[in-house]
Amino acid sequence: MRDCVFCKIIRGEIPSRKLYEDGKFVVILDKFPGNPGHALVIPKEHAENLLDLPDETAAGVLPLAKRVAAALDKALAPVGINILQNNGAAVGQSVMHYHLHVVPRFDGDSYRFGWRPAEVPGDELNRLAARIGAI
Repeated sequence: MRDCVFCKIIRGEIPSRKLYEDGKFVVILDKFPGNPGHALVIPKEHAENLLDLPDETAAGVLPLAKRVAAALDKALAPVGINILQNNGAAVGQSVMHYHLHVVPRFDGDSYRFGWRPAEVPGDELNRLAARIGAI
């Protein structure tokens, strides 16, 4: 995609701080990080989101994210690491090229992600499961 910022980074048209690169993936430090060390695992093949990502490519994402998380853990000694991915602008995807965030967490950091957990009654869960059906 000519106008995709991640495709431009992959092609070398936009500078980035690469942590890793091979024939299928690039890992960069996020230019607008939630925390220091916030990294992005980006397939070189353009796919808008997880639903468009080929299974073969998807199969390589998590093992690479694990390697990135281990490197961040060793280098930065965070108290934890968030690994997350957004599908669609409405939920926070700002670049429409699949990417996975690996975000080190530190005591007292201001990074916020989440929801307010609330227990759902069993009958409501049963209705939802029936609506979704077999996967």
